[in-house]
Amino acid sequence: MAVSPRYKVMRLILYSGKGGVGKTSISAATGLELARRGYKTLVMSVDPAHSLSDAFDLDKRLMDHEAGKLVSVGKNLWIQEVDVQEEISRHWESVYGYVSALLNVSGLEKTLAEELAVFPGMEEVSSLLYVNQYVREKSFDAILLDCAPTGESLRFVSIPTTLEWYMAKIFKLERSVAKLVRPMMSTLTSVPLPQESYFENLQNLHRKLAGIDKLMADSKITTVRLVTNPEKVVLKETQRAFTYFCLFGLTVDAVIVNRILPSEIHDSFFSSWRETQKRWVRSIEEFFAPVPVWRVPLFQDEVLGAERLKRLGRMLYGARDPAKRYFDEAPYRFRKVDSNYQLRLRLPFVSGEDINLYKKLDELIIRVGGIKRHVSLPQRIAHCEPLSARVQDGELIVLLGRNDGQRETKTQLTAKA
Repeated sequence: MAVSPRYKVMRLILYSGKGGVGKTSISAATGLELARRGYKTLVMSVDPAHSLSDAFDLDKRLMDHEAGKLVSVGKNLWIQEVDVQEEISRHWESVYGYVSALLNVSGLEKTLAEELAVFPGMEEVSSLLYVNQYVREKSFDAILLDCAPTGESLRFVSIPTTLEWYMAKIFKLERSVAKLVRPMMSTLTSVPLPQESYFENLQNLHRKLAGIDKLMADSKITTVRLVTNPEKVVLKETQRAFTYFCLFGLTVDAVIVNRILPSEIHDSFFSSWRETQKRWVRSIEEFFAPVPVWRVPLFQDEVLGAERLKRLGRMLYGARDPAKRYFDEAPYRFRKVDSNYQLRLRLPFVSGEDINLYKKLDELIIRVGGIKRHVSLPQRIAHCEPLSARVQDGELIVLLGRNDGQRETKTQLTAKA
């Protein structure tokens, strides 16, 4: 029996984690639970290796016919598996055509060049276009994103910031240079330069994505839920994902520990597994506190089809409303300290030697391992330079102050533990 929604703020929830931990089943089960409670819900797969329709045990012929479209799977519930080939003709035609021509000139066979022209990021941007469209049109009460494994998920959430940076810093210059040298280069080389339609295509995409960066960073609307298993290797990946989502300004409001051996299993074969899992579940609760940790037992059989997914949803949420935010602390914040300013950024599981940072113009650039984050500084702080940095209680604390009016510095700081 449907329940009237009590939490009517539009919600965008990302389900992410290491491949194989059960993100798709959790996403699908959450969608069914929200729909049961009366929320108009969309579950969208943004993983190129789609398995959402398989989780619902849908007819493959139906999904092939409805490739990339909204498919109703019950009252108040739709799913969508974004098809990049369909999206190329809708959004990427000029960009795809240019990249394909460039690869073909480089000596690649035409069919292979066309395949390789579907470069990383096309599927993610196409998904973001849909999300932005549905939010603007108020099409749904809740949108759940079944994300790709962690690395691809980070690319997905970084695209809005990257695109904004490219459009602000590079796009106009690149367009002007191409317009200037195109006539001359066409007589000197067969290597194609991007035509004006290429730049118009990118500008149109940017316009359609306007505001998606603020939407993703708004913890009243968007949160991340990390799905993990009680195993050391999986936990390490979950910790890394948590750190990087914080770095990109997203709020993690729950960690879901999936496939825990139920207490009724007494077979001696599983006794070591059960003790290992108990130890890692305790560690997970310690690591991620105060973010809530939810437990899901291992089912007797694979979770496939609507009925088993509904059971999974009931076991996961119980009386909890899946649309609520269960943790909403800002991932970073500024405050004034005497005549200087302090930036505090939540970065659990990171030591000082893992972090390097520097400032360029009005951006603070933070690098953790191979991931780089541009933090745009508020206008009143844009003239300040990083004076010191340290890691304390899971936070990176950066002190920023005046530097005699200089507008740029590449002085690199390594945070202290």
